Amino acid sequence: MVDTKALISKVEPGRYAREFREFLLKTNMFALAMGVVIGAAVTKVVTAIVDDLVMPIVGVLTPSGDWRAIKIGFWRFNWTVGHFMGVVLDFMIIATVVFLITKMFVKQAPPPPVKVCNACKEGNHPDATRCKWCTSELPAAPVITPPA
Repeated sequence: MVDTKALISKVEPGRYAREFREFLLKTNMFALAMGVVIGAAVTKVVTAIVDDLVMPIVGVLTPSGDWRAIKIGFWRFNWTVGHFMGVVLDFMIIATVVFLITKMFVKQAPPPPVKVCNACKEGNHPDATRCKWCTSELPAAPVITPPA
């Protein structure tokens, strides 16, 4: 049997709070929590865009009726093909909206500068003195002085 009174008497609230704070800061739990919160907010935005802006257009372009209830049956098996097609269509619409939002807000980093080898025409680090592909000597990098 565990002596709970002895366990409780060993707990130091100040040390526990300090260790817990260090755990949160060292393991990036705060960043993860913020990512989850922002992800939930972005989910609401994407859902609103899809439901309010895109689906009315898709509703006009898709056949009328309850096409999501289409079933194909064989013996004892019933495949809900309409539901599957609807889920795939929803996924494609949501993926397109997320792609467009991502392209709008996330800019790609410029490619790093490279020094091209004269022998094999492969790219190398700008500070390299030998080509990593063919090991030939690379010309010295020009000294760039900033304008005064």
